[in-house]
Amino acid sequence: MTPRIAYLHARDVIKSYWPEGEGVIKTDSYWAYKYARDVVKGRWSEAEETIISDPEWACWYARDVVEGRWPEAEETIKSDSYWACWYAINVIRGRWPEGEEAIKTNPELVYLYQKMF
Repeated sequence: MTPRIAYLHARDVIKSYWPEGEGVIKTDSYWAYKYARDVVKGRWSEAEETIISDPEWACWYARDVVEGRWPEAEETIKSDSYWACWYAINVIRGRWPEGEEAIKTNPELVYLYQKMF
């Protein structure tokens, strides 16, 4: 079974937690994020290690599940210029000095970041 199928089964068929499928869901950062957001409807600590490994899904998880800064993921997020900028704009909603080193490697993001803040 794939993480996608396990997630869809939990969300659409069982319409609740599905412990038997969680092992496979938490192997994929995207589906783990979706499961936390749509099924758990909150933080899913068992999958956070996987989600943290991907800057994109760590950002979405911070915004939609944690609903604010997620310090444990910030090291990963600031490793990617795009997601560092996105995190500053959409999660922190202000300057993020820790992510500025990554952001300044991309002139388009520097412009956007400076315009926003």
